[in-house]
Amino acid sequence: MQSVLAVMPEARLAPTMPFEVEVQGETVAIPSRIYNEEPSADSERPPLAGTQQVILHCLYSRHSDGQVRQRHLEQIVASGEPWVVPFVVQLAGEYVLEIIEAIGRGLPGLAIPGSAQRRLYGEFIARNPAFFARTERRVVSYWSCYYRWKYGAFGTYPGCVLLEAFRAAVVEQVGGQWPRHTPHPAGGRG
Repeated sequence: MQSVLAVMPEARLAPTMPFEVEVQGETVAIPSRIYNEEPSADSERPPLAGTQQVILHCLYSRHSDGQVRQRHLEQIVASGEPWVVPFVVQLAGEYVLEIIEAIGRGLPGLAIPGSAQRRLYGEFIARNPAFFARTERRVVSYWSCYYRWKYGAFGTYPGCVLLEAFRAAVVEQVGGQWPRHTPHPAGGRG
């Protein structure tokens, strides 16, 4: 981790409001936002290797600039590392539609019963029900505030489609129903 922090330029503001999740039995604190500029490609430091590079992308997926978040998300979304999952799920509950669409494209395995991606996300959500409930509420709120004019029914909104894929993953993981904190995608009660 120290080698990752060493390549990050000094932040102009302190990271904000970390949130905690459980990943494979360990508590992980993740900053809500970071304000560091991206490292320059011509840095004199040695390049980061494998896992270090993924950690850097995870941290920058929490950047204050949505375009920076999206660029770094696209580098990690397909990762099979359990500690990457909360960074992706957190982004699903944000307002940038292009990020939500990038998550959908990057997680094709969520639609496949028994797939490694589906198990990975299902296990994370099962261990973090309050975090997922908050994510669901945020998706509904951002749809209502910013995208209802474009997607009149919540079920047609890409954020809802993504939540339903996450829901299928956790239902498969726990072998039963899961609480819903969103309108039913078909417009009914659920």
